[in-house]
Amino acid sequence: MSNEAPRIIPLGGLGEIGKNMTAIEYRGKIVVVDCGIEFPRDEMLGIDLILPDISWLLERRDDVLAFVITHGHEDHHGALPFVLKQLNRPVYGSRFTLALIKSKLDEHGLLKVVELNEVSETSRFRLGPFELSFVAVSHSVPDALSVVVGTDIGAIIITGDYKFDHTPIDGRITDVNTFAQLGQQGVLALLADSTNAETPGSTASESIVGQAFHQIFAEAEGRVIVACFASHIHRVQQAIEIAHLHGRKFALSGRSMQKNVNIARNLGILRVPEGSQIKLTDIDQYRPEEILIISTGSQGEPLSALTRMAFDDHPQVGLHEGDTVVISAHPIPGNEVSVTTTVNRLLKVGATVIWGRNSGVHVSGHAAQEDMRMMLNLVRPRYFVPMHGEYRHQHIHAELARQSGLGDEDIFILENGDVLELDLESGDIVDKVATGMAFVDGFEIGDAEGLVLRDRRQLAGDGILIAVVTVDAQRGDTVAPPELVARGFLHNDARLQEVLEECSTALDELMSKLGAEHVIGQRLIKEDIKDRLAELVYSRTRRRPLIMPVVVEV
Repeated sequence: MSNEAPRIIPLGGLGEIGKNMTAIEYRGKIVVVDCGIEFPRDEMLGIDLILPDISWLLERRDDVLAFVITHGHEDHHGALPFVLKQLNRPVYGSRFTLALIKSKLDEHGLLKVVELNEVSETSRFRLGPFELSFVAVSHSVPDALSVVVGTDIGAIIITGDYKFDHTPIDGRITDVNTFAQLGQQGVLALLADSTNAETPGSTASESIVGQAFHQIFAEAEGRVIVACFASHIHRVQQAIEIAHLHGRKFALSGRSMQKNVNIARNLGILRVPEGSQIKLTDIDQYRPEEILIISTGSQGEPLSALTRMAFDDHPQVGLHEGDTVVISAHPIPGNEVSVTTTVNRLLKVGATVIWGRNSGVHVSGHAAQEDMRMMLNLVRPRYFVPMHGEYRHQHIHAELARQSGLGDEDIFILENGDVLELDLESGDIVDKVATGMAFVDGFEIGDAEGLVLRDRRQLAGDGILIAVVTVDAQRGDTVAPPELVARGFLHNDARLQEVLEECSTALDELMSKLGAEHVIGQRLIKEDIKDRLAELVYSRTRRRPLIMPVVVEV
């Protein structure tokens, strides 16, 4: 292969849902498309966010030209504030996408130090050896774009998230003509969203949700609470307009909902009828049938507005019988338990809850199988890479590509870190770079193998046992009886006391032995204490508490 063959290096988003990030390398320079987060799973105790590992990009920092963001969802841009602190490069995105990014950067104190460049479907420019252009696509957030990374031997198209919506709320359809023109010119590789590869047929239009809203708002005798993603401005637009037609005022609940609606209004993307919005604190001044509340919390997030309502912990909104709650979203994989817990609580307080796939209150923003076939047939790429999905999604998408006429040798199901090198003759995985996860815990970033997370799992499962021994700093002899403290370890106090007494005796014996052998040094003594207690406790209880030795030298 030529040294000038372009390379595709996914750093996140393959074999998983979230933290999308793909590097395109050509002639020694790199453009990074998307920079997203993933939300933590239940076993990731205390972890706030998951980021892609950018160690390879940091090794090649002098070659990285820019970050190009396809759209305004956090699984495509949410990692930027953390990544830009380590690798400050210009960011390119559409108007609404950049507005959301600016808000995040401002929270991190980065707004004045990062170069932001607005692009649209009409933008076309050179960036190093690349020629960048964009294609308008419909999605569940305004201003979504596919990215076309041009090289001398052909274009690489990264679709981002898309669907074919022929009656979109904002009138901005996926640009079929431009995709067809690109296909006629010759596309080297198509990297396409695989999220809904298991879904047959075509994805329904967003306008379908409006029909359900009309019926719900007309029939509900009390207040209506609609929970959806704060970034789903098209859904919010429909709720506001239809509520207005049915004589309902609307109020917003949830910090991100208020922020995103304000951004969309300021940009002229969201249209609000005169006098239709009221403050959340004023809802009790109106009859229940005159109120719509648009809320966050469609994923059952613990501190979200809807969850606080469900658990009677919301400062302004107390739910009661007669209220109708519409959960206008499908659970993200991993959030199913949280959502059903919230639904159960809502039903328990007497609210009517409308949710689920057959309720008509949600349609996906991602392409289904027939849409994927349509994209493949429009673009007719030389090579195909299914992106943005777990392995089964990639596998099914690859089969759709075969049915569309691509050969097995031209379809690549990649893993994060694979280096795919392409020319007009053939493609090959030529290398593997370091990838993985970085955890955000508060304001700190740690790696996936960090001791903190393992310790938290151990604490949650078996509790903690603290052993304090006091030794002579010179000789290593014990100068006081050991002290033992246990928390979250055993339920039975008598059994706990029995085990602690055995541990105390074992520590006395161990410390006498260490003193006789003149073992001195905190690290060595702590390791011996941990090993001895772990063995004893497991043999007596079949539990593995986190053992924390504390050596006090006098």
